[in-house]
Amino acid sequence: MSEEKKVQLSEAFYTQSDEEVLQKFDTTIEGLSDQEAKKRLESYGANALDEGKKKSIVVKFFEQFKDFMIIVLLFAAVISAVFSGDFVDSIIILLVVILNAIFGVIQEAKAEQAIEALKEMSSPNANIRRDGHVITVKSDELVPGDIVLLEAGDVVPADLRLIEAASLKIEEAALTGESVPVEKEAIILEGTSDDIGIGDRINMAYSNSNVTYGRGIGVVVGTGMNTEVGKIAGMLANEKETETPLKQNLNQLGKMLTIAILVIAAVMFVVGMMNGRTWIDMLLTSISLAVAAIPEGLPAIVTIILALGTQKMAKKNAIVRKLPAVETLGSTDIICSDKTGTLTLNQMTVEALYTDNEVKPATDAVAMDNMALKIMNYTNDTKIAQDGSLIGDPTETALVQYGLDHDFNVTEKVAAEPRVAEIPFDSDRKLMTTVHQLADGKFLVAVKGAPDELLKRCKQVLLNGQTPAMDDKQRQEILTTNTKLAKQALRVLGMAYKIVDTVPAEMDSDLVEKDLVFAGLVGMIDPERKEAAEAVKVAKEAGIRPIMITGDHRDTAEAIAARLGIIKEGDDDAVITGAELNELSDEAFAKVVEHYSVYARVSPEHKVRIVKAWQQEGKVVAMTGDGVNDAPALKAADIGIGMGITGTEVSKGASDMVLADDNFSTIIVAVEEGRKVFSNIQKTIQYLLSANLGEVLTLFIATMLAWDTLLPVHLLWINLVTDTFPAIALGVEPAERDVMSHAPRGKKSNFFSGGVLSSVIYQGITQGALTLIVYKMAIEFPAHTAANMPNLSAAALYDLQHGDALTMAFATLGLIQLFHAFNVKSIYQSVFKVGLFRNKSFNWAVLISFLLLAATILIPGFNDLFSVTSLDAYQWAIVAGTSFAIIPIVEIVKFVQRRMGKS
Repeated sequence: MSEEKKVQLSEAFYTQSDEEVLQKFDTTIEGLSDQEAKKRLESYGANALDEGKKKSIVVKFFEQFKDFMIIVLLFAAVISAVFSGDFVDSIIILLVVILNAIFGVIQEAKAEQAIEALKEMSSPNANIRRDGHVITVKSDELVPGDIVLLEAGDVVPADLRLIEAASLKIEEAALTGESVPVEKEAIILEGTSDDIGIGDRINMAYSNSNVTYGRGIGVVVGTGMNTEVGKIAGMLANEKETETPLKQNLNQLGKMLTIAILVIAAVMFVVGMMNGRTWIDMLLTSISLAVAAIPEGLPAIVTIILALGTQKMAKKNAIVRKLPAVETLGSTDIICSDKTGTLTLNQMTVEALYTDNEVKPATDAVAMDNMALKIMNYTNDTKIAQDGSLIGDPTETALVQYGLDHDFNVTEKVAAEPRVAEIPFDSDRKLMTTVHQLADGKFLVAVKGAPDELLKRCKQVLLNGQTPAMDDKQRQEILTTNTKLAKQALRVLGMAYKIVDTVPAEMDSDLVEKDLVFAGLVGMIDPERKEAAEAVKVAKEAGIRPIMITGDHRDTAEAIAARLGIIKEGDDDAVITGAELNELSDEAFAKVVEHYSVYARVSPEHKVRIVKAWQQEGKVVAMTGDGVNDAPALKAADIGIGMGITGTEVSKGASDMVLADDNFSTIIVAVEEGRKVFSNIQKTIQYLLSANLGEVLTLFIATMLAWDTLLPVHLLWINLVTDTFPAIALGVEPAERDVMSHAPRGKKSNFFSGGVLSSVIYQGITQGALTLIVYKMAIEFPAHTAANMPNLSAAALYDLQHGDALTMAFATLGLIQLFHAFNVKSIYQSVFKVGLFRNKSFNWAVLISFLLLAATILIPGFNDLFSVTSLDAYQWAIVAGTSFAIIPIVEIVKFVQRRMGKS
C-alpha cells in the first residue's frame, strides 16, 4: 500500500461491510504478502504503544538539582569559594550534592529496570494469515490489513473488524470495566460513534481484550497508538502529574530555612558592622550561618530512607517506580480501586444452588446425580486443558469448576453420555440446549439459560426425585428466588430438561425447548478477594477510606462493596452511577463527593473526576487498577498503583507503584511502610534541624557577645560526618506500635506536624544553651592557667585557653547531638519505652560517629586540620556530662507532654 493510499485508522469501520473494509486496506481473506506486510510496517510503524522520549542519564542527573535546598547550598558554595579563597568548604558541599544526585539517578534506573522486567514477563503472539498460510508472529509486527485468527484464550493483538464470528465472546473489562464477556457478531452496525459505544460495537475486537469463547477472524484496522487502547494512552499526555506531598514539604522546608537564614544573617551583618568588622568578614560569617542552618545531608538522607523503603517493599511485591511514592502512599486518605480483578478475582464462581425449593451455598455437598449439576455441565463448551486449567467463557468455566469441586468431571460424564446435537446460545432466546444419548438408548435434552425465559418452557418441576406439574404458586416461588439471588449481585441461570426417545429430527428451538422439567437455579458472582476484604478492614482502621469504582451495574457494585465492607449492607445512598454523575457539575459533585463510596457504570473520564473531586477536598488520593481504563485516573491521582500480572502496559506506565502479585492487601503493607518512612523522615528532620538550630544559636549568640565562633569546617564536619550516620540509621528505625492505628496525617500536614516543630525549637535551644555553657565554663575556669603554665606569654596563654574553649564547644556540640539521637526515636514516648537497642544499625552509627568526632580531637596532626586541641580527662568529663544532660531534660519534657494528653 503506497503512502498516498494510507488508510485513516480512525474511521468507523464497524458501520462498513466486510467487503468495504477489506477493499480499503487492499487485502483479502487470505491475508497480506510478506513483502507488503514489511512495507506497511515501515509505513504505519510497530504495533506498540509510545513509551515517550526517554530521558538521558545526563538529564536525570541534572534534574536532581532542582531541589530548593540544593540550589541554596550551591549558591553558598560559590560565594564561599569566591570571597574566602578557601575551597575546602565549597568542595565538601559540592561533593555531597553530587553524591546525592548520583544516588537518585541510580535508584530511578533500578526502578525502571524492575518495570521493564515486568513487561518481559509476557511476550504476546498472534496467529495470522500471510500469503494464504497460517503463521504465528509477534504482536508488535502486525500491520493494518493483516488477517488475524482468534480463539478462546487469546488476547486480541490489535483493533480488528470481525469478518467471521462463531459463538465468539470477548471480555473487554480492560476497556469498559465490564467483566461479563460480550457476544460478537460479524454484522454491519448502523449509527455513529456517539450512538454506538465501545461496549456495543459487537463486530469489533479491541486490542488487549480477551477471547473467552468461540472463534473468529478479523482484519486489523488499528495498531499501536491508533487502537482504542492507544487513544486512552494518548489521554495521559494531557494529564498533568501532581506534585507529591513529600516534594511539597521539602520545598516548603527549604523556603522556610532560607527566610530564617536571611533574617538572622541580616541581623548578624548589621551588628557585626556596628562592632567594626568588615563586610567581607561578615559575609563569610553569614556563609558559616548558612552551613549551620541548612541540613546539607537532608536531601541525600531522605533519598536513602526512601530507597531503603523501596527495597523492603520490593521484597513484599510492591515495586516503586518513583521514590516519593513511598512517602505519598503513607499519607493516603482515599484509595480509589477498580472492582474487577483488583477487589475481585475477575473469575466467576458459583455462589449458590437452588434445587428442591431450597437455596444452598456452593460449599454444601451436592450429589453427583443431581440433575441441575449435570445440566449446567452438559450445556457447556468449556475445555479442560492437560494441566487442569479451564479454557472458555468465565460463566461456563465457573459451572465446570463447581462440578469438579463436587467430584463431577464433565469430560468423563460426557464420554459416557455423549453430546449428539445442540442448539447454540443466542441473545434472543437466551438459552442453550444440548442433547445427550443415555445408556438405556433414550436421550436427555438439557437446557440452560435465563430463568424467566426458561420457565415459560417448563410444565413440570423436579422436587425430591418427583416431577409434579408446575402450578402458578411454584412458578412464583422460583421467580421470587431468582429475584432474591439477583439482588445479591449474583448472575442467575436456570436449568431444565426432558427425556425423549429419539433425537429431534429438526433442532428447532420452538420444538425442542418445550414441555421441560425445571431442575434448579445456579447463582454466580465474580467474588471478592479474601485478602481484599481484610485489606479494606485494616484500611478503615487506619483512617483510610476505600472507594470502589466499576463499570458493573449498580446492584452488583453495591453487593460486592457490602461484602467487602466498603459500605454497610443496604446502604444504597452510598452508591452513585455514571449517569447520575453526569448530571452533576464539577462544583456540585465536589460538595457531595464524601457521600459516595461506590461508583457504578462509570467511564475513564468519570474516574478522573472522582479522583480530582477528592483532591479538591484536600485529600491525598491513591488509585489502584489494572485496566487501560484506569490509566488516566492513575496519572491524575497523587499515587497510582498498577498491577504487575494482569495490568496493561498503559496502566503500569501511568502508575507510581506496581503490585507484582496483583494482591490488594499488598497495598496495606505499602501504606504501613509509607507511614513508617514519613515518621522516620520526621525523626531525621527533627534530629538534624534541632542540631542545626543549636549550631545557629551557638554561632549567633557568640557573634553577638564577641566570643570566638565555630568555623565552617567545624559545622561541616558535625553536619556531614558526625550527624549523617545516626540520621540515616533513624531512617530504618522500626515502626512505632501505633503507626496503623491513627488517621492519615492529611494533605496540609508537613514534616513539622505532630509536635515536631515545638520539639525542634526547645531541643535546639537546649543544645545551643548547653554548648555555650561549656564554652563559658572553659573560659571562666580554664584548665591551663598562668600558675600551671608559667613559661607561656600572656598572648600564648590566651590563645591556648580560647583554643581549649572552642574545642570543648565543638566536642560538646557534636557529642550532645549523638546523645540527642536517642531522644528522637519518638516524639512523645520515653526512649526507654521505645527501646534503646532494638535498632542495631543505629547503635553502630552512633558509635562510628563518636569515633570520628573523637578522632578530630585526639589524633595529632588531624586535629590541626580542624584548628582544635587535645583535651584532658577533666575537660572530657565536662563535655560528656553536659552533653548527656540532653537526655534527662527531654525525658522530663516528654513526661509533661504525655500528662497533657499528647501521644
